[in-house]
Amino acid sequence: MNFDFTAEAPKLMMLLYGVIAFAAVVGLLLLVLDVLPARKDRWIALGLLAPAGLLLTVGLVVPAVRTVVLSFMNAGSDEFVGLDNFLWIFTDKNSGMLPDFGANPVQYGVLLSTLLWVLLVPTVSTAVGLVYAVMVDRSRFESLAKSLVFMPMAISFVGAGIIWKFVYEYRQEGADQIGLLNQLVVAMGGTPQQWLLDGPWNTLFLIVVLVWIQAGFAMVVLSAAIKAIPADIVEAARIDGVTPWQMFWRVTIPSIRPALVVVLVTISIGTLKVFDIVRTMTGGQFGTSVVANEMYTYSFRADEKGKGAALAVLLFLFVIPIVIYQVRLMRRRRLEGAR
Repeated sequence: MNFDFTAEAPKLMMLLYGVIAFAAVVGLLLLVLDVLPARKDRWIALGLLAPAGLLLTVGLVVPAVRTVVLSFMNAGSDEFVGLDNFLWIFTDKNSGMLPDFGANPVQYGVLLSTLLWVLLVPTVSTAVGLVYAVMVDRSRFESLAKSLVFMPMAISFVGAGIIWKFVYEYRQEGADQIGLLNQLVVAMGGTPQQWLLDGPWNTLFLIVVLVWIQAGFAMVVLSAAIKAIPADIVEAARIDGVTPWQMFWRVTIPSIRPALVVVLVTISIGTLKVFDIVRTMTGGQFGTSVVANEMYTYSFRADEKGKGAALAVLLFLFVIPIVIYQVRLMRRRRLEGAR
C-alpha cells in the first residue's frame, strides 16, 4: 500500500499542531500549579481536570450539541424543518422504522428489532454468565473455565461478526457446506438453511453473537460478587440444611443483586448502540436493521444528515432512562453505606 505523504501533509500537520497545543496546555498547567501558594487544593484539582475537561468538551459535548441542532435541519443542513425528521421516524412507512402489519404481519421494523435486542441480550447474557459463574465457582479448573468464556470479550464486534458469519454460511443443498451450523444440520440428515436471510429468526441468530460476547463480562463480574458473599452466611445456610436450589435463590441472588443490576444496565447500554455485528453480517438487510445501523445509513450512505441526526438523538433518548436509573441506584447505595 502506497502512502502519499505530500497529499496527507496538511492532515499530519494538523495532528502535530494538536499534540503540541495539548502538551503546551499541560506544561503550562503544571508550571502554574508549581508556583501557587501552599493552600492550592482546589486549584490543583481544577488544573488536573482541565485537560480532560477540554478534550471531553471538544470530543463529546460539542458534537452532541451539533447533532441535536442538525436533527432539526433538512438533508443539506441549510434549512430548519422543526420536528419533521422525528415525525418521519414514526409515520413514514418507507423509513423502515415501523412494520407495516397490514401488508406483512411478520415484517420487523427497526424499532421493534432494537427493542428485541435490548430485551434479550442483557437478560440472556446475564443468565448465562450467572449460571456459569455458579457452576465453576471453586471448581478444580475454575481459572481455565472462566478464561474460555471470557475470551470472546477480547474479540472486536467486527471480528466476532465475521467468525459467526462463517458459522452461519450457506451453500446449496448437495454442495459442501463450509458453515459449521449447516454442516451439523446436514450431518444429522437435515436441509441447509439460510440462517441470516429468513426472518424473523435471522435477528435472533444475530443476537446470539452479542450474547456470546457479553456472557463473559457478566460471568466475571458476577463471579467476583459471588466470592464476596460472607462465608458465615453460606455456612449458616448449609447448617440449616438448604438445598443447592434454595441456596441459589435465597442466598446467592439476594447477596449479588447490586452486581446483577450493574451488569444488566451496562449490557443494556451497550446493546442499544449495537452496530458492528449487524453491519458486518447482514448490512441491516432482511429485516435485521437496528437504530444505530439506520443512523449510519442515513448519515453517510443516503446523505440525509437531518434524518441521521434525528436517529442519533432518538438513540440518546433511549439511553437516558437507563443512565438515570443507574445514577439513582448508586446514590441510594452511597446513602445506605453512609448510615
